[in-house]
Amino acid sequence: MSPATTTAAIGLWVLGDQLHPCQAALASVEPSGARVLLIESRSVLQFRRYHRQKLVLVWSAMRHFAHDLRQAGWTVDLIEAEAFGAALSGWIQRHGLKELRLMEPADRPFRQAVERLEQSGSLGVPLRWIPSNAFLWSREDFAAWARSRRSMRLETFYREGRRRFGVLIEDGQPLGGRWNFDHDNRRPPGRGLQGPQPLRFEPDLITQAVIEKVRALEQGPEPAGLPGSLEPFSWGVSRAQALEVLEHFIHTRLDGFGPHQDAMVSGQPTLWHALISPYLNLGLLHPLEVIQRLQQAGAERQQRGEPLPLASLEGVIRQILGWREYTHGLYHWFGPEYTSLNAYGHHRPLPRFFKTLGGSGMACVDEVLAEVAASGYAHHIQRLMVLANYGLLAGLDPQALTAWFHALFIDGHDWVMQTNVLGMGLHADGGRLASKPYAASGRYIQRMSTYCKGCRYDPALRTGPRACPFTTLYWNFLDRHEAVLRGNPRMALMLAHLDKLDAGERQAIAAAALVHHEATEAEEQLP
Repeated sequence: MSPATTTAAIGLWVLGDQLHPCQAALASVEPSGARVLLIESRSVLQFRRYHRQKLVLVWSAMRHFAHDLRQAGWTVDLIEAEAFGAALSGWIQRHGLKELRLMEPADRPFRQAVERLEQSGSLGVPLRWIPSNAFLWSREDFAAWARSRRSMRLETFYREGRRRFGVLIEDGQPLGGRWNFDHDNRRPPGRGLQGPQPLRFEPDLITQAVIEKVRALEQGPEPAGLPGSLEPFSWGVSRAQALEVLEHFIHTRLDGFGPHQDAMVSGQPTLWHALISPYLNLGLLHPLEVIQRLQQAGAERQQRGEPLPLASLEGVIRQILGWREYTHGLYHWFGPEYTSLNAYGHHRPLPRFFKTLGGSGMACVDEVLAEVAASGYAHHIQRLMVLANYGLLAGLDPQALTAWFHALFIDGHDWVMQTNVLGMGLHADGGRLASKPYAASGRYIQRMSTYCKGCRYDPALRTGPRACPFTTLYWNFLDRHEAVLRGNPRMALMLAHLDKLDAGERQAIAAAALVHHEATEAEEQLP
């Protein structure tokens, strides 16, 4: 980190996902030595139709962060603008700034956009990039780790992170004698399973003003046509509220998180999930402070003689220290060409129900889409095994579906969705991230959810009018890509089951899959 300076001509540009008081650009100068800028730009909607609540969350969080910085002694300007470039250059000129500092963006496209501004000379001052401290692993450290490995397995990376940061380690060994308790955390939902109520916040005056701003985007001669419900909005929008959500998770949801993290229950969109990913991804929470607070909570329970929910504690820490750091590292390690990968050659357009957020006729898909419409949220198994699984089996265009996830999810960013959707969910990278495609039939959804009860489709049927589309498309996916999948030893069991189907049944499955595709394409033509 650079030594602090008191030069009064420094401008600090803070992006909407860099909202931590200790972020690197702010830490590079004393409050008296700089002027801070945040920009609410409508230009983001030129590239992606974001969920209404996502816009409210980001813009309200920026306004609350600006308020908090002013309270801490910073001089802060928050500008509402049509485009970033004009707002930024005008601000620099008005205040006679001599240098601009910006913490390295997490998303590659934004870095490239800023570089174009820099190269055009429109900034008028030198731009100093400050290395990001928003993640535990710097990009350089991750690259050094990756270069030293023949296989970049998540488990290897996760164990290295545990050792490096001293997390759940006792006398050099993993707490509880095991590195990973994932096997204990896969319970299907029992009868009447119901999680605790999530912590919700009433919009304050700042948030109400942003809600009205987003509402106004739908008015006038060129309505934005944004997806999702605008209200009720109940997400936290400040660092103080994000910390409240973390404490609420620890005290009311942590114990149940582990065993039930893979369960899916109708009418229970959050169950025991932490609901902190939006705040981590905006910078309102830092991953290390979250991990340390979780460890502290575990130690406090042990001191009180209470049972330690180690499987849950390890499970949520693995999501943050393992998966989150791993996918961010891979995003930058793989580079920009990763975004265009399409290993299976899938090109089907997104069905109408992805755009209208409902109306598929599949109870599981419609349930999850309704939850996304209501709040911009669905938990990780709903994303992976319902939405992305359908995209993989149906052969949807991976770039289109990745962009849809980015726009619709409250915690979606480019670095998050490229690896999680294109890599993990759709296996479109050919196995650079995940060792096998996460393909599953309707039987998996029936086992791990309550969605199938009352659905018009039967997960046990491959063909016929009542056949579950997931089951039909699953077997058709294996059949269509059999030659490629034969080379993957982790697919051997699935393909052994495929081998038991005769040619006539395979043809019937292919015909049933075609009927499904034709029906969704016909829906697309409706006004």
